[in-house]
Amino acid sequence: MLFPKGRARWSYGVVQEEEEEEHEADRRTEHEEGDDRDDASTLLLHQSSVQKTKKWTEDNVARIKTGLKSGLENRHIVMMAIGGVIGTGLFLGSAVSLQTGGPLGILLAYTILGTVLYCQMISMGEMISHLPVVGGQISLAARFGDPAFSFALGWAYCFTYLFLLPAELSAAAVLVGYWNKTISNAVWVTIFLTVVSIINGFGARSYGELEFWFSSIKVITIIGLIIVGIIISAGGGPTGETIGFKYWRDPGPFVQVLGIPGALGRFLGFWSVLIQATFAFIGAEIIGIAAAEAKNPRKSIPAAIKSVFYRVLIFYIVGVFIIGILVSSKDPRLNNARASLQKTAEVSPFVIAIEKAGIKSLPGVINAAILTSALSCASSNMFVSSRVLFGMSITGTAPKFFLSTTSYGLPWKTWIVSILFGLLAYTSAGSQSAAETFGYFTTLSSIGWLISWGGICVTYLRWYYGCKAQGIDRRRFPFYAPFQPYAAWWAIMWVVLILIFSGWRVFLKGHFKTSTFITSYAPIILFTLLYVGYKVRFKTRWVRAEDMDFNTGAAEVIVKEKKPIGSKEPWYMMLAPLRRVLF
Repeated sequence: MLFPKGRARWSYGVVQEEEEEEHEADRRTEHEEGDDRDDASTLLLHQSSVQKTKKWTEDNVARIKTGLKSGLENRHIVMMAIGGVIGTGLFLGSAVSLQTGGPLGILLAYTILGTVLYCQMISMGEMISHLPVVGGQISLAARFGDPAFSFALGWAYCFTYLFLLPAELSAAAVLVGYWNKTISNAVWVTIFLTVVSIINGFGARSYGELEFWFSSIKVITIIGLIIVGIIISAGGGPTGETIGFKYWRDPGPFVQVLGIPGALGRFLGFWSVLIQATFAFIGAEIIGIAAAEAKNPRKSIPAAIKSVFYRVLIFYIVGVFIIGILVSSKDPRLNNARASLQKTAEVSPFVIAIEKAGIKSLPGVINAAILTSALSCASSNMFVSSRVLFGMSITGTAPKFFLSTTSYGLPWKTWIVSILFGLLAYTSAGSQSAAETFGYFTTLSSIGWLISWGGICVTYLRWYYGCKAQGIDRRRFPFYAPFQPYAAWWAIMWVVLILIFSGWRVFLKGHFKTSTFITSYAPIILFTLLYVGYKVRFKTRWVRAEDMDFNTGAAEVIVKEKKPIGSKEPWYMMLAPLRRVLF
């Protein structure tokens, strides 16, 4: 049964509090005697675990042997969670969304997707904070679901990030064209691919530190744009024009998409934005993959999950609300975002509003911030794709050839694979047709992302009903997900609806386009073929609720309350008060 109900005949559950205290005392003694193992690599292997523990859970213990290091601090994880959902999709992609759905259409679409993101994140957070295993949500899909399901989900997720890496590199190269169009994009692709490769080449610590500062720049940028937008709307710009809600009245809150009259045309405009905006929300789930290299996942993951809701509310919901006030959905400059694949800050609704208000100096600054955002996303894509492939090799759904790490914890073979996929960015450095082809890759990636979101929620439902069957109190986990299981079902409902109707335009008379149909539905077909093929070949079954192992791989995190004598704070900690206010 996919989602079993009722209690099992027996359960091994989570160990009793008295046993936990005894284990904790033993572990502290062991640590004091000089156990210098890596904090996040110390696994809590309960004696009460079932004897039928799957081979993949045994292989996860190989994490110690394969050499992954815990280099990610709490602040890295928290900023990765919010930095992953702020990118070019909000800064640039919102132009097409505004033109398609109107100010109310874009606001409704982003609000709904915000709730889906929140439900997906709390579902993942409860699992990952307790079991921060290598491979994250992909490994847990095999543990609580079906190895075939994990296989299909893992490869879909891996290819999503492998193809997005060159897409972001191409976007970064195009953004430089805002200042200099004489140098070939291929030169900038080479420079940016080298920079991103070096950042990731020094391991998780290097990636986490740079991502922290990249994300900080993005957060400061979006906060600044919201403040500037409010000032402009109130008439505080050089022109003194008060905008208010005049664009909500004329041309109106919705757009009649494709000229279709009545409520149907307005609804289809909103639905189009719902599909387009998906790209802007993807990325926050990468903390599930990064948790295996976090120093204290039981603290950092809950903190990151709790912060996502408020930051998405402020940065995305408030952000698109301001966009809908500042720029008319009929503004001709929005056509540049739809017609041109060579997008710079000039097509951003924020920049359009700022230039219209008579402010001359800010667009270049905004373009620089968006460039930083593109590089941040490229770096994250390389990190995630290499870790997912590495995790899949541990679970046996990818070749064992990739199980190699350096002395400082870099899975170097999967890192090289990511770099090789990054070379695809050169295909979009030339002709317009090549750039169009690359646009299809990003669409494919968006659909793959939705599949991964749905996969996380399906895995959580298995987790939820497994806890219920074994009598495990979910409140004892490091993070307790509220509104469950309804939150997971809510997210699954919207994911399924968006996946089914993502290519709705091709079913209208006279609007069928082969490329649109393929990019909308090929990932779904591929996922199905991978799942069915693996299941037939290896005859796998869904794990029974009473056989689910909630113990093996639970990380023991040793938090040092006191700093060593003579230790010094890093120089950047002087900015801690400012960081606490902003973030």
